[in-house]
Amino acid sequence: MTLLNLEEPMSDTAKWYQLQHTPLLMLAFRPLFLLGSLWACIAMLLWFAILTGNLSWSNSFPATLWHAHEMLFGFASAIAIGFLFTAAKNWTGVSTLNGWPLLGLCIIWISARIVAFSADQPLLWLIILQGAFWLIAICHFSWVVLQVHNSKNYLFVPVLALLATLNLMFIVMLSQHAFELAGLLSQMAVLGFTLLISILGSRVVPFFISRGLGLPQQQRTPKLDKLLMLVSLTGLGGFFAHHFLQLTVVPGYLLILAGLLHLIRAVMWFQYRIFTVPLLWSLYLAYLMMAAGLVGFGAAYFSSVWQAKDALHLITVGGMGMMILAMMSRVALGHTARPLTPHPLISVAFLLIALSALIRSLLGEHIGPHMAWQLSALIWSAGFALFVFIYGPMLMRKRADGRRG
Repeated sequence: MTLLNLEEPMSDTAKWYQLQHTPLLMLAFRPLFLLGSLWACIAMLLWFAILTGNLSWSNSFPATLWHAHEMLFGFASAIAIGFLFTAAKNWTGVSTLNGWPLLGLCIIWISARIVAFSADQPLLWLIILQGAFWLIAICHFSWVVLQVHNSKNYLFVPVLALLATLNLMFIVMLSQHAFELAGLLSQMAVLGFTLLISILGSRVVPFFISRGLGLPQQQRTPKLDKLLMLVSLTGLGGFFAHHFLQLTVVPGYLLILAGLLHLIRAVMWFQYRIFTVPLLWSLYLAYLMMAAGLVGFGAAYFSSVWQAKDALHLITVGGMGMMILAMMSRVALGHTARPLTPHPLISVAFLLIALSALIRSLLGEHIGPHMAWQLSALIWSAGFALFVFIYGPMLMRKRADGRRG
């Protein structure tokens, strides 16, 4: 005997409502952290396949520039927007993008990744999609902070606009076969991300250290923060003037100074107990790698001991990569109302990203560049795969305390 199903089938409206209110779309960090970390694995494995010759590259621009674009303007940009949207809600009390609008932003981002991998001249769709992603992100963030006159965070708007401009100029240079200029724009974008990290770091790193170690107050460095901002902006301007305007300005001095100032700030933040907390030592080590990479990148203007691209990869793989992993791990736990004690495998993931950075930046001359690149790519992918495995289900579930968000 078959029991009758007395439940009415869910209407299309109910299905749309249910999807709109899925936990994954409640706050931007959820889908963008998940998509970004997935892409960190997939894009790097594609890069590994290209390096080993197992995947042919037929686009009209070099695969190295696709790799640079996707790591900076695909992966890192998604995480940055996911973090800023989530932080903006805390800073202002104003709801940020969620539900269908957030899903739409994610679809634009995914479409851009597909087009970037398969794009050829004139790359018009990639410009449209990346431009739409940045336009929505910048306009929405601006709207949120302007609503409550949150002037302290207005600074993020021009920084995001700078990154968006560099992204679109990069694509235009690809379409014009100006590959050297595109490469320089990607390097300038790395410096732009260090500026973003400098601003965010001055706020979140001492806060996380004080909370993680139970300290009575944060170690603030307001004068140093302002000096770092000035030096970083001047260094960006110097880089542009030297490479694009062909002026005699040498940005190396400013880049070295910026790196040294970051190291001084790291010393001022230091607490011995940092090394007992994975979410702190990973963040701190990432910051040190970024600072050291800036010093090395600046020094490359005066010496060939450490190649500029190797120093840049200490910034991107070790500094940006591990900082992103540490921030995602901390934010995901905090914003899903779970204890700030990560799974033990996350410490393994942190170590894998650090190892990936050191191999890519330091071992090229000893084991051969291609071998170093391939090993680094595989180890990086393993680190972010661990994050997806551990945090993926958490990002798709409701908060532990049952609240929305």
